[in-house]
Amino acid sequence: MARLFGTDGVRGLANGEILTASLALDLSVSAAQVLADAGQFEGHRPRAVVGRDPRISGQFLEAAVASGLASAGVDVLDLGIVPTPGIAYLTGALDADLGVVITASHNPMPDNGIKFLARGGVKLDDVLEDAIEQRLGKPWTHPTGAEVGRIGFYHGGIDDYVDHLVATLTGPLTGLTVVLDCANGAAHESAPLAFERAGATVIAINDKPTGLDINDGVGSTHLDGIRAAVVAHGADAGFAFDGDADRCLAVDATGEVVDGDQIMGVLALALRDAGRLASDTLVATVMSNLGLHQAMRAAGITLRTTAVGDRYVLEDMKAGGYSLGGEQSGHVIMSEHATTGDGTLTALQLAQQMVVTGRPLAELAAVVTRFPQVLVNVGGVDKSRADDPELLAAVAAEESALGDSGRVLLRPSGTESLVRVMVEAPTADQATAVAERLAAVVRTRLAL
Repeated sequence: MARLFGTDGVRGLANGEILTASLALDLSVSAAQVLADAGQFEGHRPRAVVGRDPRISGQFLEAAVASGLASAGVDVLDLGIVPTPGIAYLTGALDADLGVVITASHNPMPDNGIKFLARGGVKLDDVLEDAIEQRLGKPWTHPTGAEVGRIGFYHGGIDDYVDHLVATLTGPLTGLTVVLDCANGAAHESAPLAFERAGATVIAINDKPTGLDINDGVGSTHLDGIRAAVVAHGADAGFAFDGDADRCLAVDATGEVVDGDQIMGVLALALRDAGRLASDTLVATVMSNLGLHQAMRAAGITLRTTAVGDRYVLEDMKAGGYSLGGEQSGHVIMSEHATTGDGTLTALQLAQQMVVTGRPLAELAAVVTRFPQVLVNVGGVDKSRADDPELLAAVAAEESALGDSGRVLLRPSGTESLVRVMVEAPTADQATAVAERLAAVVRTRLAL
């Protein structure tokens, strides 16, 4: 049986075959028992915070999670709709032993997910997740009487989180006009409020979620709307979040997209100049554009690369004590202020650089010259044989021909039966040609 926990908790079709109210309740009971066995509740009555994004399925899943925890003797504070990074912050700020997030992030509305956070708002490690999964369905002693948990509501979560975000700024954002695409998601209240408290003029779009429209043609995965809105309103910049607001992509005043690599480049230079970029190092994944590599090299900043996935970026940052990392998708982690990616924090810090430097976002983002990037997914092949010698020789030949002006990344998918071929080159035509040649080799050499 496949592992229940993925790279970002348990996720799937809400009320489908796997992600049911019964599973949510059982997972919560199991999590409470595993953490108790690990000694994390010793000497005090355990407390958890639970929050969600606006999906309608989040209502019954959140109720099930709270019920499971309370039945296991854990007191629960229901935070309501709060961004994932907000729940992570409040787990620490409210001195909770456990945080639970009900979200499927950028996935379509019918999906949902459950992920657990340890004390301080950090993601549970694999060992604890495996223990929770193995404990499911096992007999347990039910507390009774006064030993059962209480369920209450904490209504100050958004204000606490927003105050924390604004406190990370060194000065106001007065004079700046921004468009915020809230993706009909968890940031619909907190993101506009944070920018308003910081002094910016805010135009919010997709900020009235119905529970049925999260990520539906809006937010960081669908940028046409915010690009048009920034131009129409004559705004200085736009910031688009995903459903749970742990990601942010930006748009400059002309409507051009500023991606995660460019955002990381701007923030890395700003932190380096302020003496706050730990070890003068940025952590990114292997998918980050060659332009970011070249920009960081020119600035004397070390760029470390990890496997694709924010959990790998976080692991490397933690191991090395680094202060900045992220992904091209806009999942940016600033460990000085957050334990996870935080889209609103990212947007505020980027906006601050515009104010401090007096430079438009387009000029700041120009520090990273993006190379054309082409990705071809080759299906119907045996991805386990991606180390085929003739295939690797073909990759090496293409890399040699590109030299320092491009690169090739060939990797088997972690979730599907396909091999991904990514090529960067000086022109889109050249990148496409190289990618298609290598894709043909993949099909020939790895045919089923």
